[in-house]
Amino acid sequence: MDKRKVKFLIGSLIIVVSIAWIGFSSFDESLAYYKTVDELKAMNHNAYGKRLRVAGNVVAGSIERTSSAINFKLEQKGEILPIRYVGKDLLPDTFKGGAQALAEGHLVRNGDFEATKIQAKCASKYEATYGNVGKK
Repeated sequence: MDKRKVKFLIGSLIIVVSIAWIGFSSFDESLAYYKTVDELKAMNHNAYGKRLRVAGNVVAGSIERTSSAINFKLEQKGEILPIRYVGKDLLPDTFKGGAQALAEGHLVRNGDFEATKIQAKCASKYEATYGNVGKK
């Protein structure tokens, strides 16, 4: 083999290994573990440093808007988790007290959950009633 082919093979190998490393490291960072409020509380200190999605019901009357964040509480099975939403997206119209919500972010050391994304489940009044579909 001449020198040009060897250099080409080594260069190609370096590029392939670099792309594979970037792909695997990005994949691990993009994972967000789905937990309910009670499961997150049960994790204790193992929850710190992980990207998580936490589901629960928004506690009625707990939504407080400040200039830098929106604070509210999620509840499930008697466990309550304070959430601080610091994301840039607007909250969905269905986000209100009593609604089911999903917060994506991480647990901070004071026990609060700092969310960068919020999703709210549509109320049941928007779901189709299958027995009446197509009837007049």
